[in-house]
Amino acid sequence: MERKRLESAAVSYTYFKGLYAIPGGLLAIVAALGNWGWGPLQHSWVFLAVVALLGASCLLIARYYDEHYGRATLSTRDQWRAGIVVVAGAPLVFGTSLLLRSRADWSLDLPVNPTAASLAALMLASYAAGGVLRRHHVIVFGALLVAGLLPVWNGADPSNIGLCMAGVAFIVAGILDHRELVRTFGPANRLTLENAGA
Repeated sequence: MERKRLESAAVSYTYFKGLYAIPGGLLAIVAALGNWGWGPLQHSWVFLAVVALLGASCLLIARYYDEHYGRATLSTRDQWRAGIVVVAGAPLVFGTSLLLRSRADWSLDLPVNPTAASLAALMLASYAAGGVLRRHHVIVFGALLVAGLLPVWNGADPSNIGLCMAGVAFIVAGILDHRELVRTFGPANRLTLENAGA
């Protein structure tokens, strides 16, 4: 197999381990509910316990992927590209929220949901930078971007609603990413059975 195809397979494998998006999406939703002081999440220790459980679920997901699909490492170039998107992403999300929605004199104070819009733009940029942008990413995160930019977000700060919307989008896209992984590399049980006698 030629080098370009191997590198492309490694990138696809890395980006399409979509089960990680489920705890990530749940974390966004739990953070929003904690910010609202909803039920038991009004207590910081409950939020931290949920975060610990979601972290533990990531370890189980890592084990699942390692056992059923093995491991692949991104090239240095692809690692740098992904790192730049991550490093630039946090200030983008925070800065966009301040610029579009803050009550400060210098903000635009637009009736949009900057959290939803900026997280959607960040995810689209991340997939595009990795060269793995698919139709389902455009549909899921495009819908989140459009919903965030609709001029209907008057009144109170919509950041927590944006986090919930983003959490749902992460989960849906993650499930579709995992499906893409299975379609690309085959079902996990088939790989295990084929390699059992090796």
